Amino acid sequence: MNHLLQEIQDNGIVAIIRGAKPENILDIAKALREGGVKTLEITVETPRVLELISQVSQQLDDVIVGAGTVLDSETARAAIMAGAKFIFSPTVDVDTIRLTKRYGVISIAGALTPTEILKAYENGSDVIKVFPANVFGPTYLKDVHGPLPQIPLMPTGGINLSNIKDYIQAGGVAAGLGSALVDTKKEINDEYLADLTAKAKQYVEAVQSARTK
Repeated sequence: MNHLLQEIQDNGIVAIIRGAKPENILDIAKALREGGVKTLEITVETPRVLELISQVSQQLDDVIVGAGTVLDSETARAAIMAGAKFIFSPTVDVDTIRLTKRYGVISIAGALTPTEILKAYENGSDVIKVFPANVFGPTYLKDVHGPLPQIPLMPTGGINLSNIKDYIQAGGVAAGLGSALVDTKKEINDEYLADLTAKAKQYVEAVQSARTK
């Protein structure tokens, strides 16, 4: 297995940074890293996203930075050229998966049904983002994992501290976390960043606890 892919799975959490002001993203990334969350997705509608991916990956070399909400291969290529180590998509776009793999970068395509999940995997997606996971919950993940145990699944959407253990124990190799972890609607100040580090630690501990049972 690709060592970065192994690291993402070992980390257990992908923090999704959506809607943040560009000037706050490096501080958010540092606070998450301090709490043990070392895989970050910056969504591509963020202003100056390519510059930010480059900045975070250069300044925090132990953090795995990827691009999120990638809908097409052109955007994927631009993000990869900026230093993105993985491409996160909400859908199964075969051209995007193939381009990502052509450059040796990790592909995490979004799918919900067993048919979509298998299609994404057969076309080269390394991990399948089961999205939106909260529509059916952890039991659905377990049911899909049964007949498709060879496919790594990453539940994303509606995951929080009260249910993350259930998703990991249902077969999730990691979980994608958005506003439950990084709430960009709040004012980003020192207090917010300290809280973010504390929250990140709680999620990391929850994943580790789920894996030891």
